[in-house]
Amino acid sequence: MADFGHELWFGAFLTPDAAGHHRIVRQAVLADEIGLDIIGIQDHPYLPAFLDTWTLLSTLAGRTERVRLFPDVVNLPLRPPAVLARAAASLDILSGGRVELGLGSGAFWDGIAAMGGPRRSPGEAVDALEEAIAVLRALWTPGGEGVRLDGRHYRLEGARPGPFPPHPIGLWLGAYKRRMLELTGRLGDGWVPSSGYAAPGELGAMSAILDAAAERAGRDPAGIRRVYNVEGRFSGVAGKGFLDGPPALWAEQLTELALRHGMSVFVLSVDDDRDLKVFAEEVAPAVREAVSRERARGRREDAEGPNGFAKATPARAVLDEATRPRLPKRDIAALPPRQQANGRRLVLIHDHLRQELTQIRDALEQVAAGRSDAAALRSMINELTMRQNYWTLGTFCASYCRLLTTHHTIEDEHMFPMLAAAQESLAPVVTRLEQEHEVIAGVLTELDAALVAMIEDPDRLDGVRDQVDLLSDVLLSHLRYEEEELVEPIARLNLDI
Repeated sequence: MADFGHELWFGAFLTPDAAGHHRIVRQAVLADEIGLDIIGIQDHPYLPAFLDTWTLLSTLAGRTERVRLFPDVVNLPLRPPAVLARAAASLDILSGGRVELGLGSGAFWDGIAAMGGPRRSPGEAVDALEEAIAVLRALWTPGGEGVRLDGRHYRLEGARPGPFPPHPIGLWLGAYKRRMLELTGRLGDGWVPSSGYAAPGELGAMSAILDAAAERAGRDPAGIRRVYNVEGRFSGVAGKGFLDGPPALWAEQLTELALRHGMSVFVLSVDDDRDLKVFAEEVAPAVREAVSRERARGRREDAEGPNGFAKATPARAVLDEATRPRLPKRDIAALPPRQQANGRRLVLIHDHLRQELTQIRDALEQVAAGRSDAAALRSMINELTMRQNYWTLGTFCASYCRLLTTHHTIEDEHMFPMLAAAQESLAPVVTRLEQEHEVIAGVLTELDAALVAMIEDPDRLDGVRDQVDLLSDVLLSHLRYEEEELVEPIARLNLDI
């Protein structure tokens, strides 16, 4: 679990379509009003259908009051860094310190060249970005003398620093490949990947490169902001992809990214007002609450040591996404419908487990509400009612533990050996899933112990809450991993599960 301690921000990635300029301004104002934290605007000056990013950001700064603004990310080959430094500082002054600066080394080189910009190799583009960072910071640093920098791509020959931004503008680098990730670790204030180019399962390996580079440079990796551009679909039923389902699923997946990889800024690509509101009013508060609760528990465990119930750190370490084996998969849609349905039976089984887990959480909250009433009224009747509620919750959890254990036993003894025999390359995945079953079994054992303690002492409800939270985190992560890796092979191999 990565606890980088940054405040969580949620934002909107708005497409600067010139034909939709009224919509963009309206949605930026809406984002400001409903409490989103940041607005990102992509920068592709060679696209004639797009508004100029800096002109648009300036307009949005004038129409909003509190939301932060940033180019997501600047096309550096067409934005000379000395001029960019003046522009960013000016907008930060005019907006009251609400500007951050996303930087990209360049892409779509044909378009850049068509606008008169340089055509750089990947290595040259990274070198130019590093020089640009030096230019930006030099011109934002007060000093009486003119700045002189002699770079291969950018030069300053006595330029005077200023104007100075009223807050330290973060330099957030769009990075995916090793050299860019290492540059971000050495010099960047933030990292900006996008889910379309860096899926959640790839963030761990990228983060490791960035963190190692930061440590080699004597920097604390936790000081680097992790900004994730995401896209998804709100629906009533959970789909198979990332951010495809109800708001609760979105909150679960984003919480996992915040805790596991330290992602602290989530910027949603959105063109629909309703989706913007759901993201701000349902997803963002749920993620903030879950992350805050988990980090508080982690701090408590660090201060107090093991309490007999808390096994969160080892469990989540075993379920680390970066260490899970992954295999290439084929398109399940190309298979006959009967085989597709066969593979998706696993999802239906898992959906029942998810539904039961939700019922446990509901029962737990009912107990918590009853406990509060009993403390206030100090009534024997309420004491008896509360005790009955505790016993009911205990029975429900015990039943669920048996159900889940039976499901895992069937998989371990029947489905997993059948899969490994049918496709040898699945063996590492099967082995990992079996290991995760053992971890989940341990969590269930601790939940049972917490329930026994709570029945003897109703004040131990928090111990049950901690274990239910832990079970939810590790089980939902495990089910999602299992589905991602096994639904397609089960369908393709036409196995009967």
